[in-house]
Amino acid sequence: MASFNLHLKPAIAFLLFNLFLFIGYPQTAPGLSFKIIPLGVKGGADESNLSSYLVAPIGSDQHICLDAGTLYAGIQKTIATGVLKGNATYILRNNVKAYLISHPHLDHVAGLIINSPDDTSKNIYALPFCIDVLKNNYFTWKSWANFANEGDKPTLNKYTYIALDTAKETPIENTRMYVRPFLLSHSYPYKSTAFLIRHNESYLLYLGDTGADEVENTNNISLLWQHVAPLVQSKKLKGIFIETSFPNEQPAKQLYGHLTPALLMEEMSDLGKYTGKNALKNFPVLITHIKPSATGAENKIRLQLLKENTLHLKLIFPQQAVALKL
Repeated sequence: MASFNLHLKPAIAFLLFNLFLFIGYPQTAPGLSFKIIPLGVKGGADESNLSSYLVAPIGSDQHICLDAGTLYAGIQKTIATGVLKGNATYILRNNVKAYLISHPHLDHVAGLIINSPDDTSKNIYALPFCIDVLKNNYFTWKSWANFANEGDKPTLNKYTYIALDTAKETPIENTRMYVRPFLLSHSYPYKSTAFLIRHNESYLLYLGDTGADEVENTNNISLLWQHVAPLVQSKKLKGIFIETSFPNEQPAKQLYGHLTPALLMEEMSDLGKYTGKNALKNFPVLITHIKPSATGAENKIRLQLLKENTLHLKLIFPQQAVALKL
């Protein structure tokens, strides 16, 4: 028995040591961190299906809304599919905690504006150029009631503008998430925004509408890739939302600050220069803002992306009211 105990004690000590390691330190193994509910995914034509994505940590119902082209109609569709349960007005008022607006084009803000009378008090997070348009063109008493806290008097103070700073991360009130913005070019000199969302040590990257660096004559996307490359390598970045609006046949002069499959893959190859190509294998890339047309452009875009996917990215084509987890 004594001999047995002598052999048992080191074994127990080894097990306890490893148990301490398991529970005492954050686990770095990749796993699911975010739930995504697309309220709208298209880049035009159907006003009930425009860019808008609810995002929350898994296990939370405190959502942020990344752009808000479609809002109430999208919530209604998610209730119909069983993704969300309850009343659409209640969900809008209580489960959407904040709006993050990449740029002020109508297909990204129409739902926010139209549904503002029935909404509750919350923050609108955006870069100053975007807030200026919301304040001076939309939430004014000339075009709509001013439900915000700045601009035309009287201000109804339902929404509070939070001007983001590209140099720092900002907590998103009433959620467990943080955001850092990055500037994009959307038909230069017009601008858009990428949002790097963080919850604990997990990240999502959402790009609003953007042109390619080579077309826009900027290095905005390249600078963004340099920042997020370490997060891809460490598997902390769970996915990238990025637009592909037109098929490759679209003339360069008619891109208007958007990407084609070929341009997207060029940008992803640029990311691969910073991460190493192996880091991008099976990395989730969510394709947004496809512009439907009578010429079958949507299917053409999908086929071109799949054909040109030499990096073996995990291409995801979000569908309205179909939830995703990353």
